[in-house]
Amino acid sequence: MQWTLVIPLKPLARAKSRLADTAADAVRPGLALAFAQDTVAAALACPAVADVAVVTDDELAGRELAALGARIVPDAPGSGLNAALTHGADVVREMRPRTPVAALNADLPALRPLELSRVLNAAAEFPRAFLPDAAELGTTLLAAAPDHALRPVFGTDSRARHRTSGAAELRLTGVDSVRQDVDTGEDLRAALALGVGPHTAAVSARLLIPGS
Repeated sequence: MQWTLVIPLKPLARAKSRLADTAADAVRPGLALAFAQDTVAAALACPAVADVAVVTDDELAGRELAALGARIVPDAPGSGLNAALTHGADVVREMRPRTPVAALNADLPALRPLELSRVLNAAAEFPRAFLPDAAELGTTLLAAAPDHALRPVFGTDSRARHRTSGAAELRLTGVDSVRQDVDTGEDLRAALALGVGPHTAAVSARLLIPGS
């Protein structure tokens, strides 16, 4: 099964505010873009992925991610993460009605294509399925099979919210790179320990990160 991934990305100037203890205001937009670039590049290299649609209104991010091969979908709703994901999935299915769709976080800089394949192959066994993040509170991937709506409920405690929505929770080992999103300095250190992509490595090299 070949998936289309929908990746949401808010305007870079507003991204990653919780990294304030690790990266200065002037650095965080570039760090958020680097996370997205490494995420998109790894996703496009995944054998289970047919294409990637990035939902964003950020012009710089749109140009850079399109250059990697992503399709850019304007965030027409402008009403937050879940509305952006629903809109992105709708746009994808207008063009390819029978495609399986998965929402993927844009902040997975250590993402490994083969680990992502394992997650998507496991998700293909269910109408809807999700992967909890490394903190066991959030969600990094939500998948919907053909003929099933994505129905995202990302936000606080999204792991519990997606489970309550009827999505199957994927309990896989050996897919740490798909679970390690980056919201805090501790998250970034964990991603660096796994091994991040070249864009994040270049930006992170200019940061002083205790414990990295």
